[in-house]
Amino acid sequence: MFEISIKTHFSAAHHLAGYDGPCANVHGHNWEITVFVRGRSLDKLGMLVDFGVLKQTVNRILDELDHADLNAIPAFRKINPTSENIAKHLYDSLTNELKTGRRAIARVVVAETPGNSVAYWDKN
Repeated sequence: MFEISIKTHFSAAHHLAGYDGPCANVHGHNWEITVFVRGRSLDKLGMLVDFGVLKQTVNRILDELDHADLNAIPAFRKINPTSENIAKHLYDSLTNELKTGRRAIARVVVAETPGNSVAYWDKN
């Protein structure tokens, strides 16, 4: 089994509706994102996925979130843009873009602040 990862970041504002505390107020974070791709076989060049392709795909998806009010993004209009929900959103979006018969998104890690992170992966 092979696993590769890339790390990147985005900055955005959000608030947590129904939260009893300061996070109910609009505030921002510099989220750090790590994406892991896993697979058993390599392509004819010996790669699981080209790092450039992975970075480009992740950055295209993050463009919607970067410097945005996450509560206004369609994916978060009905659910709070918590780190947990952001991780699942990124996982699902990346799976739609990158999953093939050879590889799949293994997990997405979202760090809201240094030392505090959430990981999301599907059981499959």
